[in-house]
Amino acid sequence: MGEKTTIPGFQGEGAIPVYVARPEGQSEAAVIVVPEIFGVNEGIRQKCDNWAKLGYVALAPDIFWRFAPGVELSPDVPEQMQEAFGYFQQYDANDGVKDIEAAIRWLRHEQAVDKVGLVGFCLGGRLAYMAATRTDIDASVGYYGVMIDQMLDESHAIANPLMLHIPTADHFVGPEAQKAIHDALDAHPKVTLHDYAGLDHGFAAELGNRRDEAGAALADGRTLEFLAQHLK
Repeated sequence: MGEKTTIPGFQGEGAIPVYVARPEGQSEAAVIVVPEIFGVNEGIRQKCDNWAKLGYVALAPDIFWRFAPGVELSPDVPEQMQEAFGYFQQYDANDGVKDIEAAIRWLRHEQAVDKVGLVGFCLGGRLAYMAATRTDIDASVGYYGVMIDQMLDESHAIANPLMLHIPTADHFVGPEAQKAIHDALDAHPKVTLHDYAGLDHGFAAELGNRRDEAGAALADGRTLEFLAQHLK
């Protein structure tokens, strides 16, 4: 269903490799799928294909394209997990916002969609929050976003709807970080937070050992309803 292609980078900064899946008919809405630290792997491509089946144009950017283009890794392989952590250490999330801005522009102008949403996972979950605070994305959803607690001073800039899925046993986002997120965002009129008791980081991955079927189904159902409401 999907294809690998490139889109123009922000302000002429190179060409961003992306995976794009399109519905059979014309769509008026798109979803940017921002991957974890494992690249645009089979699971992320599957998420894009699923969104396309629901009628959305779906685009997953290669977030590591500046220094590790085309990398596809598995969190279930220890050596690949360590490789992914290395890329995460090199990565500048500000570049991720530029890439999201480039994707928003391309989707609106080249794919003729009216509304653009975003769904991000792990590092992509952090970028979902940053997109909500720094871009005009129409709606965004973050799954187990990392380091959001360190950027809560930007929450005043959230102008469009944001949903965050927070597994309470996330070994990358501890109880103190989760509390800080709730304290800062529970009362925000544009933000919806959902906790998942006892679930860990990666519970909504399409493939692999981390997936929790019940938790993934619940979170994905909420995401589907949220984006359907705000991308009309």
